[in-house]
Amino acid sequence: MFTAQTQLRVRYGETDQMGVVYHGNYALYFEIARTEALRQIDVTYRSLEENGIMMPVVNLTVNYKKPAKYDDLLTIKSIFKVMPTVKTIVEYEVYNEADELLCTGQTTLVFVDMKTNKVTRCPQKLIDIFTPFFEDRS
Repeated sequence: MFTAQTQLRVRYGETDQMGVVYHGNYALYFEIARTEALRQIDVTYRSLEENGIMMPVVNLTVNYKKPAKYDDLLTIKSIFKVMPTVKTIVEYEVYNEADELLCTGQTTLVFVDMKTNKVTRCPQKLIDIFTPFFEDRS
């Protein structure tokens, strides 16, 4: 399993009149967290695209527990519980500074060959990077 954490501060423009984060912004927060998680293991979307691979989101779920508010410092955990194949599933947990769970979510992304626009297997380089996180350590 691979887990990473990203922090971001809620900006005024991301909130409604009540100072609460607009629900649609969580998809963006998840994308930021996922991108930064991959960056922590030296993988960037840019490098994947330069090698002919796109990763569109095909499913998104969000479960709201408590509101995030303007100026909150959020910690977003990105959790890869399963080794990527033709798809990768990322789970998310969003916490505030009081360590209260505000939101959970999940995205499913597929690997797409940019030349054929068809689903393809996860690139071997990415499998090699992820493998140590999924090896049995018992």
